Amino acid sequence: MLKLYIGNKNYSSWSMRPWVLLKQAGIVFEEVRVRFDSFDADSEFKRAMGPVSPTGKVPVLVDGDLVVWDTLAIAEYVAETHPDKNLWPTDAKARARARSVCAEMHSGFIALRGNCPMNIEANLADTGALLWRDQAGVRADVNRLVEMWSALLQEHGGPMLFGEFTVADAYFAPVCMRLHSYALPLPPHISAYVDRVRELPGVKAWIDDALAEKDFLDFEEPYRLRHTEG
Repeated sequence: MLKLYIGNKNYSSWSMRPWVLLKQAGIVFEEVRVRFDSFDADSEFKRAMGPVSPTGKVPVLVDGDLVVWDTLAIAEYVAETHPDKNLWPTDAKARARARSVCAEMHSGFIALRGNCPMNIEANLADTGALLWRDQAGVRADVNRLVEMWSALLQEHGGPMLFGEFTVADAYFAPVCMRLHSYALPLPPHISAYVDRVRELPGVKAWIDDALAEKDFLDFEEPYRLRHTEG
């Protein structure tokens, strides 16, 4: 059986991507959650992940003696080993575009990711309003998402980016969490897509687990600490 190592579900956006992909596709796997305590070399997290992955990070997919430790590589491996699940679009051009937008997410949207860490259980609308006012990079990243998603939804007719659920929707699921938690301004059709992603059974299962964790980590929430102290 596949084994997927993940971090805290409330915070770990990278872990969310392959977990949602596997869950939504109905692929059986064993979940191994490794709690974030810190990311120092002598932390419990690093001691647990060091023997599993050369990077000492999550997520990590283990299949027998194979270890895959990059989210895109995990998605590609799962798609190749489960071709019946159609995890990438069947059309070659659409498939290339889906890979392109996933790669853009993998290496881009730095302002959004840096200023709006994923935190599923928190209502961060006040923080989001300040970020929207003060951070041009956040506005630019959201505008790029709106442009990208609008074009894909129009071209493929929804409800997901490429019609049916694909790797691309799993890859952008943590972004949907951020947009929701920080209440960033979106046009109605994009808000509707965010809501549809949040209602996918695989995504909803992750959200439910994140809400049940109740594991506050102060180093993951400097914005909330600043707000409380102010």
